[in-house]
Amino acid sequence: MAPAPSGLPGFFLGRGAETMTKDWKTRTSLVHEGSRRSQYGEMAEAIFLTQGFVYPTAEAAEARFVKAGEDEFIYARYGNPTTRMFEERIAALEGTEDAFATASGMAAVSGALMSCLRAGDHVVSARALFGSCLYVLEEVLGRFGVRITFVDGADLDQWRSAVTPGTKAVFFESMSNPALELVDIRSVSEIAHKAGALVICDNVFATPIFSRAVEQGADVVVYSTTKHIDGQGRALGGVVCGTKDFVRKVLEPYMKHTGGSMSPFTAWMHLNGMATLDLRCRAMADTALAVAKALESHPSVSKVIYPGLPSHPQHALAMDQMGSGGTLVTFEVAGGKDAAFRVMNALEIAKISNNLGDAKTIATHPATTTHQRLPQDQKDALGITPGLIRLSLGLEDVGDLIADLHQALSVA
Repeated sequence: MAPAPSGLPGFFLGRGAETMTKDWKTRTSLVHEGSRRSQYGEMAEAIFLTQGFVYPTAEAAEARFVKAGEDEFIYARYGNPTTRMFEERIAALEGTEDAFATASGMAAVSGALMSCLRAGDHVVSARALFGSCLYVLEEVLGRFGVRITFVDGADLDQWRSAVTPGTKAVFFESMSNPALELVDIRSVSEIAHKAGALVICDNVFATPIFSRAVEQGADVVVYSTTKHIDGQGRALGGVVCGTKDFVRKVLEPYMKHTGGSMSPFTAWMHLNGMATLDLRCRAMADTALAVAKALESHPSVSKVIYPGLPSHPQHALAMDQMGSGGTLVTFEVAGGKDAAFRVMNALEIAKISNNLGDAKTIATHPATTTHQRLPQDQKDALGITPGLIRLSLGLEDVGDLIADLHQALSVA
């Protein structure tokens, strides 16, 4: 048993950051990595619902504020045992040295960007982004003097032209929402690193299960843990994964002073969700491929977008980069918004919502919800047409889902 941290008699660590094994397979890491147990030896991960921590002496408090140990905590905004378990587990899964858990996916995105940029810095970003990410880049960072250049994420020549020796960072979604366009992580990372730029990758659509972003060159990987990691539509959360230097010296000071940290209760729910993450994501991806094939042959569907289909223009890249087409399918019905609404309203299993990565299949109309505020020319450029429907596949029986889609399409 490891020695107890000062002031916490009987507390001991499981396989935490200092004992992280490198030979466990994914499913083992998702169950055991980063575990901490109290003197009671509980089987399930404990939830520490506390905002502060007690010190045995004034001298101990002073020492911890000077330099907290690996498993010592000061205030929940800075860190918490439950939150730390989640951070270590996701870092082990993603293959990074460390991670910082945040209050939401957008707290992770804005924190990763804001913490490392200042007035005069230059960022090159893929144009196909979630609306809130565009707002952070254009409005927030732009307001404070950060220069932003947008490129077509799939066009490597545009990346080469835009990234210069003065570029501080590049940012992209590895798979875009909702058009499911991929960015070649390895090639863009090579371009960025030649210029000395940091590579920040929003990897939520790829999921931590199919991700190899760090191996392919990304320096910082962000997730909305609200999606697949929680997997039940229960709680908002996010995480930033990277080197220990970036997470603790660049990101942590910004996050702990601006208050975007994850709650212990959310971290506890996410820890429980991670135990089945690999099983869920692989089942969802298998269902997504079957649904995409069924939609591709349906007469009421004019286009199916799924990277796992050979018809997707970046199919080879998807197989090399992820080994899967992912858990989402986008398709277009003839007849525009009215037809799309008729199909969605006729669905009996899929729920109409704007989340994704849930155990329940979700149908979304991006043009009127998630991307509603984009100007029409930007919607056109991103392929967000009135007839476009995004499906996030869940854990239902695939035959039931296909039958439900067929009956809904019959009314289009």
